[in-house]
Amino acid sequence: MTQAAAPSRAGVRGGAPIRGVGGYLRRSALPLGSLLFLLPLIVLYEVGTRLYAFDPVHQTEQRIIAFNLLRDFFQLVGASGRYLPALAVVGILLSWHIARNDPWRFSPSTWGLMAAESFALAAPIMLLSVAAAHYVPLSTGAGADWRTLTVLSLGAGIYEELVFRLIGFTLLSLLLLDLLRLPRTLGLIAMIVVPAVLFSLYHYLGDETPALRSFLFRTLAGLYFGVIFATSGFGITAGSHAAYDILIVLMSTWRTP
Repeated sequence: MTQAAAPSRAGVRGGAPIRGVGGYLRRSALPLGSLLFLLPLIVLYEVGTRLYAFDPVHQTEQRIIAFNLLRDFFQLVGASGRYLPALAVVGILLSWHIARNDPWRFSPSTWGLMAAESFALAAPIMLLSVAAAHYVPLSTGAGADWRTLTVLSLGAGIYEELVFRLIGFTLLSLLLLDLLRLPRTLGLIAMIVVPAVLFSLYHYLGDETPALRSFLFRTLAGLYFGVIFATSGFGITAGSHAAYDILIVLMSTWRTP
C-alpha cells in the first residue's frame, strides 16, 4: 500500500499519526485499530444476515450490493466461499498492520471511543439528510423489518467503505501519485471526489430510479466519508457510515405508525 493510501490523523501521508489523549487518535487510525473495532461488526453482520435476512424457503440471503460485488470478483478469479468478503476485510487490515510493523496494542476503551466518535461523525450527515428529506426522498427499505435493515446497515458501513474508500483510495493512489506523478494535493482531491461519484452511482444498481437530487446528496455524503477516511482511517469511516444508516433506520421505524 502506498503512502497516500495509508491515512492517519496527521493526514494521508504514511507518517506517524498525531497523538491524542492516551494515544487514542493514533490507535484508532491504525490498521489494527480498524480491524479490532470492525471485527465485532463483521460478526454481527454475518450472524444477523442468517437470522433476519435469510429466506429458508429459497435458501437465499439479502446482502449489500458491495458484498455481492466482492463475492463475484472472487468467483471471477476462481475463489468461492460465503465468507470471502469478510475474510478479505480481515486479511487486508491484518496484512497492512504487519507490513507497517505497528505495535500489537489496543484497549477496550479505544473501541468504545471509536464507537462514540463514529456516531458523532454520523450526526452532520444525518442532520443534512433530515434537512434534505423533503427534496431528496431516499429509500430506507420501507416495509422491511427494522432488524434486517439494521443488519444491512452494518454491511453497508463495512463493505461499501471497503470498496469505495479503502480500495478506491489505494488504486487511485497507485495510478495518480505513483504512476502519473500528480501533485499530492491534486491527487488527494481526486482520490476523494472520484470514489464519491462512483459511490453515488452505485446506489442505482438496485431498484431505485436515478434522480439528480439523490445523486447529488449521495455524492456529498461520499465526499464527507472520503474526508473522514483521509483524516481518521478506515475503521472510523466504516463506523460512521454504519452509524448513519442505523440512525436512518431507527428514525424511519420510530416514525412508522
